[in-house]
Amino acid sequence: MMKKRPVSDLKDKLSETESDVRNGMPVCLTRNGRGTAVLLSLAQYERLTNPLEAAFDEAYRMAEETTMRLTHEEFFRRIRARK
Repeated sequence: MMKKRPVSDLKDKLSETESDVRNGMPVCLTRNGRGTAVLLSLAQYERLTNPLEAAFDEAYRMAEETTMRLTHEEFFRRIRARK
């Protein structure tokens, strides 16, 4: 779910907005009731702009946390499916 917040509130509620974004909740900034921009955490932005790197990060995390292993074909099939 995305929070909506007027651009004019950003100055007064920066800490709250930053906390939402850090906790993985995108924030849609509005002006005159219309969306103008979206704030994302750096991690969310990196996943959007570099899906291959994000997939490798996820694979490393999975390798540390579980015993599940993927073949390279399955790994790249999952990456292609994300696009």
